[in-house]
Amino acid sequence: MSNSPPKDFDSVESRRSTASRRSLGIIRRLYYCVSLPILRGLIQLLTATYRIERVIGASHIEPYINSDAICAPCYWHQHHVVGSTLISKWVRRGFKACFLVSGSVDGEVVAKIAREWGAEVIRGSANQSGALALRDMQRMMKGGFSIITTADGPRGPQYEFKLGAILMARIAGIPVIPIGCAADRAWYLNRWDHFMVPKPFARIVLAIGEPYPIPSDTPLDQLELHRVAVQDAVMSLMADSESALKDPLESKA
Repeated sequence: MSNSPPKDFDSVESRRSTASRRSLGIIRRLYYCVSLPILRGLIQLLTATYRIERVIGASHIEPYINSDAICAPCYWHQHHVVGSTLISKWVRRGFKACFLVSGSVDGEVVAKIAREWGAEVIRGSANQSGALALRDMQRMMKGGFSIITTADGPRGPQYEFKLGAILMARIAGIPVIPIGCAADRAWYLNRWDHFMVPKPFARIVLAIGEPYPIPSDTPLDQLELHRVAVQDAVMSLMADSESALKDPLESKA
């Protein structure tokens, strides 16, 4: 029998991937303390230059703004800069948002920025702490918070909708809100998701899909059908956004 103390599964450290040797030591804490205000300022400055030309389907989120209704907005990990900026605007209007953020060390910065917006945060990993994250999501939804996820994160494959968000929506009996976007000019990072950072003064179009319900009595062997349907919806919304960017007259319609 092990003499080691019981593991605290509510702590962020217990939810970090064992595949990574990185830890949140004193030096890294100091680094984040100094760099976070700079990063936050750069993000605010950059996103303030973006020209949001159109938000297709904006009315689909209105029933969830400043109300007790909850949902599960989702977008691709690649689009986190644009997607989270959109969510932050909803939060200022009364939307009760809770972001699911990786338990990795790098997730510390994302979590702190989300909390500064006024959103709640759940730390977790699909590989290391999926059941714990699902438990926390249930708690937050009972408190009236909508759960925001990057549907193919945190490690991909790119554009492959994870089943976890579908299972969460089924358990809670809430709809998934698919979100897509496009930018006319952007940097793409050399990593699995080709993370997109729109360049200064980029033209941006977003598309919000109709709420997609996952009935709570859906058999587990039918969840794959819903997963594929929502995955297709996000891809279609991304294509709609790209088309609107190419047609300025339509984007202003």
